[in-house]
Amino acid sequence: MKIAIIGGGNLGSSIAKGLVNSGFLAQNLLVTRRRADLLQSLSELGIQTGSDNALAVLQAQIVIVAVKPYKTKDIFKELREYLTENQIIVSVISGISIEQILKYLKKDLTVYRVVPNTAIAIKESMTCVASYNATPEQDQQIKQIFDVLGQTLFMSEELMDASTVLAACGIAYVMRFVRAMVQGGIEIGFSSQMASLIANQTVKGAAELLIKNGLHPEQEIDKVTTPKGYTIAGLNEMEHNGFSSSLIKGILTSFNKIELNTK
Repeated sequence: MKIAIIGGGNLGSSIAKGLVNSGFLAQNLLVTRRRADLLQSLSELGIQTGSDNALAVLQAQIVIVAVKPYKTKDIFKELREYLTENQIIVSVISGISIEQILKYLKKDLTVYRVVPNTAIAIKESMTCVASYNATPEQDQQIKQIFDVLGQTLFMSEELMDASTVLAACGIAYVMRFVRAMVQGGIEIGFSSQMASLIANQTVKGAAELLIKNGLHPEQEIDKVTTPKGYTIAGLNEMEHNGFSSSLIKGILTSFNKIELNTK
């Protein structure tokens, strides 16, 4: 099976590198970009690179389109004469619905809309997937591809904009939280390097506790909060200053902006 990735920018390149690092044969990957010279790092891995989108599509069974949203119409108009019903089209373009893609293709093909996040580069993505005109076997193929790059969750397309906010934008929200932890750590006496190490591992450990134990966050919080203790004092101060409320409002603001842009 050959996979073509149309758009070798940050996301497209991360997908390619993640697949190769997971054992996918590099020679079965084709990655294109208008400036093919910027794909040197992929070429060094044995991945086929170039700028000819049509040539890549004609050789592939799965076509992953990873261009900027404003290029969506042009790229699908370019590709539609080369795409066939035997291929699987996977769009990782933010905010573009399957309905829009089919409109540009003017064909009734198998289309997946996939929302990964930037942790796909280290095979730790939360990837959300919606499909159109797909068979269970095709679903399994797509799941196998993205499962090696993290966790994969299939859902209705009505939830895909929300998944963009929670999974893709969510990476940035968590990073901002970590940055604040580091800044607080520096203020109480740690060097930047030490504070970063402690904050990063603490966030990683917290996430693993929730994933492996399958508990609600409040159940884990209860384990480290004692009457008149240090933890509850700090948590209450954060809540008094709108910690949870501001995060929820940020998520809703991002979601509302996506909804506005897709109308």
